[in-house]
Amino acid sequence: MIGSVQRAMRLLECVAAHGYGAPAKQLARETGLALPTAYHLLRTLVHEGYLRREKGLFFLGEAAERLSRSGVEQKRRSIVVDALSNWRDAIDAPVYYAVYRAGEVEVVGVSDTPEHPAVEEWADFRETAHAHAVGLCLLSQLDEAGRRDHLRRYPVQPVTPYTVRDRHSVLTRLERLPRMAPVTEHQEYALGYVCAAIPVTVGSTPAAVALSLPAHQAGRLLPTVRRLQHEMGRLLGPLAPSITI
Repeated sequence: MIGSVQRAMRLLECVAAHGYGAPAKQLARETGLALPTAYHLLRTLVHEGYLRREKGLFFLGEAAERLSRSGVEQKRRSIVVDALSNWRDAIDAPVYYAVYRAGEVEVVGVSDTPEHPAVEEWADFRETAHAHAVGLCLLSQLDEAGRRDHLRRYPVQPVTPYTVRDRHSVLTRLERLPRMAPVTEHQEYALGYVCAAIPVTVGSTPAAVALSLPAHQAGRLLPTVRRLQHEMGRLLGPLAPSITI
């Protein structure tokens, strides 16, 4: 063990426990360090940006705050990954989580197994939102101007023989979808697969949880969607602070 690192970490923890700051003498006393040692370590931590000093009091610095934010972000992602894995096992199918952020479709997480692999992204997901359940689900949560803007930037084009062929048809399809209803598609993005996506409302970011099945299991699609909705209903409350990553 490196003693100086251990002592520096104890000082950081001690400073973190004092939201209104603390002087060096108090920090030395509470950590059991000699005052000269505490002063030396505090000066080093200030120099490196992990602490800052104001009017004789020490506070957490920008570097420590960045570490804290990164830790929170990792924890949130871990919660989402665990949720996707639980849902995958509950429905016996791959599960996807995506958001619409800054005008782009972004797949945040995928959970599958060797027995039930996810659909391969063979055509850029961002450019083919009109063709897959995830993209259609996200676009359905936008207003008309947002939908038109997306389709202007990413024009409708055939991806498979089953893909909707033109922008007007896509917009009409989106308009006819009941609000916050699941969206399904049959081999419109990938031949041999049927997919469904469930809209998620947490904050202001459009999001969707989706699943895919082999096309020969199309009869399972709607029952599996209902099962996934049930499983999501049990977890979305505790998951809400994390789902908008």
